[in-house]
Amino acid sequence: MPPRFAFTIHATDGRARLGTIAMRRGEIRTPAFMPVGTAATVKAVKPEGVRAAGADIILGNTYHLMLRPGAERVARLGGLHHFMGWERPILTDSGGYQVMSLSDLTKVTEEGVSFKSHLDGSRNMLSPERSIEVQRLLGSDIVMQFDQLVPADAPARKQVEAMERSLRWARRSRDAFDRGGAHAEGAALFGIQQGVLDEGLRKRSADGLIEIGFDGYAVGGLAVGEGQEAMLGCLDFAPGQLPEHKPRYLMGVGKPDDIVEAVVRGIDMFDCVLPTRSGRTGQAFTADGPINIRNASHAEDKEAIEPGCPCPACSRYSRAYLHHLVRSGEILGAMLMTEHNLWFYQRMMQGLREAIGEGRLADHARAFLDRYRRRSKKA
Repeated sequence: MPPRFAFTIHATDGRARLGTIAMRRGEIRTPAFMPVGTAATVKAVKPEGVRAAGADIILGNTYHLMLRPGAERVARLGGLHHFMGWERPILTDSGGYQVMSLSDLTKVTEEGVSFKSHLDGSRNMLSPERSIEVQRLLGSDIVMQFDQLVPADAPARKQVEAMERSLRWARRSRDAFDRGGAHAEGAALFGIQQGVLDEGLRKRSADGLIEIGFDGYAVGGLAVGEGQEAMLGCLDFAPGQLPEHKPRYLMGVGKPDDIVEAVVRGIDMFDCVLPTRSGRTGQAFTADGPINIRNASHAEDKEAIEPGCPCPACSRYSRAYLHHLVRSGEILGAMLMTEHNLWFYQRMMQGLREAIGEGRLADHARAFLDRYRRRSKKA
């Protein structure tokens, strides 16, 4: 039987690592990008299309799924994998970020977070124990601890309080996970480092999480408005505070150049809504930077979005056709644009993995960033 959870590092190049996470539902090649399936679907793409793009794992959202259709209902229907037709690994976030960002009224106490549903206004409570229970009911393969994040401009006292509370919630998450039997069902549990941009707070958080013990560790609380320079400055020290032999996951990141920069700094896993959300609004990612297919310049362009890209959109359709679909509001336009972006992200990750394995990551990253940013600055 495949292992419950095993992380193997095959090669390193500087701080970057080439690895494999082995789980019962399949292997995850790292560095890995996880498409976001917020409500039990990666928007506008069938599960087989997500896999064809190269994804080994996707992300599901605890907050949204507990509110609709409900974790207990998903469990009765056979679990999230069966429900959505994706039989490979799924990571579920803890719901903490959405509780803070989507709810009109929240109250944080030591017990957890009381919040108002963005769907019907009902009052709900999400605690470490309930978050772990919801993720277990969904059948998650990688379960995230419940945590509290605050923005970088929060008062210093609030930053300390959130980091310390997240550590206490990490212990409660660990205990709930062990009591609930998810370990025996093949799931893994990740802790989340907090501390905003402060190196000392991040170190205290990392040390506390290591003492509790997790299968992997996430760098949380970034990509929430602090800007790329500040985020990368934090990543210059934060990953190195976490165990070398465990995977490191940067939550909610990000833009292609963010990901490349983070891989260079030792991050192994990523997730972001950007490729799917951008696809639905007419933005396509290419090696030469993002393009807006709505622009009139594409109205008679017979080229593919990105010549040489093997995705279904680029293999069969022109920019002119996609321009027409998107401008006309046709659903097919959103589907094809999203599919291209997923392929772009997975091809980018494959290129990073190959570069690490061949010991040429520095040159590869420099070339990628120079080319990508040349147009991004003009966009």
